[in-house]
Amino acid sequence: MILHANVFGEGKPFVILHGFLGMGDNWRTLGRQFSESGYQIHLVDQRNHGRSFHSEAFDYDLMAEDLKHYCDENNLEDIILLGHSMGGKTAMGFATKYPHLVHKLIIADISPRYYPVHHDAILEGLSQLNFSEIKTRGEADKSLSHYVTEIGIRMFLLKNLYWVEKGKLGLRVNLPVLKEKVSEVGEALDISATFAKPTLFLRGERSEYIGDADEILIHQHFTNASIETITNAGHWLHAENPKDFYTAVTDFLKS
Repeated sequence: MILHANVFGEGKPFVILHGFLGMGDNWRTLGRQFSESGYQIHLVDQRNHGRSFHSEAFDYDLMAEDLKHYCDENNLEDIILLGHSMGGKTAMGFATKYPHLVHKLIIADISPRYYPVHHDAILEGLSQLNFSEIKTRGEADKSLSHYVTEIGIRMFLLKNLYWVEKGKLGLRVNLPVLKEKVSEVGEALDISATFAKPTLFLRGERSEYIGDADEILIHQHFTNASIETITNAGHWLHAENPKDFYTAVTDFLKS
């Protein structure tokens, strides 16, 4: 099955992969900006997310293969590949397996290392959304607020809401599978995986996802990598400081 994507712009293919519980649409504003610089933007929904297919199987090897099938189907090669968080791990796996298809790689706020499960409250809050009783987005937000206190994170999560039919809301994500397989999201990149082409790691100043100790590991796997910090931003650095994020990416692509 082929992943769903929103495609716009003309020029060199630029593929963007969202994070856990996100969707390609989260990147629409920045994608439009990148398209104005001469790129054909592909905002891809990964499996079990957005409008892409649901599957009982879920891990990074499969998600890298999904992207390979997408590139084959759309005759994409020599791509710019950008991934955030979970999407960054997929992008790392894809680039190390298919380096001939990647021109430059951009990883947003994730390291190749293992991360312990830390989405319990979010997943429980989403699981408790009772759409037999919840009829509006406001009601969904109120229910979720008992589990997720930060309004920005709730707004991000509630972008998964959609109208299944008139008067009935639902979630686009395949929540049962993502809950069961959540440990896969933290899995490390294969110890022997390497990528030698230009790579940019961007980390949020207030984020703990890429620490100083991660830099050695990054350079072991990505031998032509640079690491930059986006100020005034946490893990959702592209949303919290889109101006500096955009500048850092476009400067890297021009270099």
